[in-house]
Amino acid sequence: MSLAIRHFTFFGAFLLSQSAAFALTDTNADSIPPLRPPHNEIGPGLWEQRRSAVIIGSAVLAVCLVVATWWIRRPREATVVPPDIQARDALKPLLAEREDGALLSRVSQILRKYISASFELPPGEVTTTEFCRIIIENEKIGPDLARPIGDFLRLCDARKFAPPAPAQPLQAVSQALKLIELAETRRGALKIAIENDGMQRNEAG
Repeated sequence: MSLAIRHFTFFGAFLLSQSAAFALTDTNADSIPPLRPPHNEIGPGLWEQRRSAVIIGSAVLAVCLVVATWWIRRPREATVVPPDIQARDALKPLLAEREDGALLSRVSQILRKYISASFELPPGEVTTTEFCRIIIENEKIGPDLARPIGDFLRLCDARKFAPPAPAQPLQAVSQALKLIELAETRRGALKIAIENDGMQRNEAG
C-alpha cells in the first residue's frame, strides 16, 4: 500500500512540474518583447533640400547642350579665295620644276582659269584660238592686256607640241605671274572707273 502511494505521489508531482513548465513557456511566448529606443527624426533628402537648384541646373545644362549642338552643326560659310591668290598659289610651286610640255600645259590652264574667273568669261571648254578671240573682244580685258595673254598662250602651245625641246626655256611660270599682275592692275583700274561713275551719277541725281 505504501508503495502504491509513493508511485501516485511521484506521478502527481511529475504532472504538476510539467504543467508549470508549460504554463511558463506559454507565458513567455505571449509576452511582448521589449521595445527599442525610437530613431531620430528623418531629415529632408537632397531632392527636398535643393529641388530648385537641381531644376535650374538641369535647364541650364539642357540649353547649353542645345547651343553646343547648334554651334557644331551650323552651316559654315565657305571661305572665298580670290582668283589671283589661287593662281599664284598654283604657279609658285612650278617654278622649281623642269619646263616641259606637261608644265606648259599646266601653266596655260592656270592662266586661262584665272582670266575666266577674274573677268567673268562664259564657262565652257574652248581651244586656245577661241579663247584668244573671246578675250580680245572683251571690253573689260581690253586689247592692251588681251594681246600679251593671247601671244603667251599661243607660244605655250607651240612649245608644248614641238618635238625637240627648245634650247632657251620660255620661263612660262614667271611670265604667267607677270600677266596676272597686269590683269590685277587692269581690274583695279576698272573698279576705280566704276566707283567714279557711280559718284558722278549720284551727284547728277
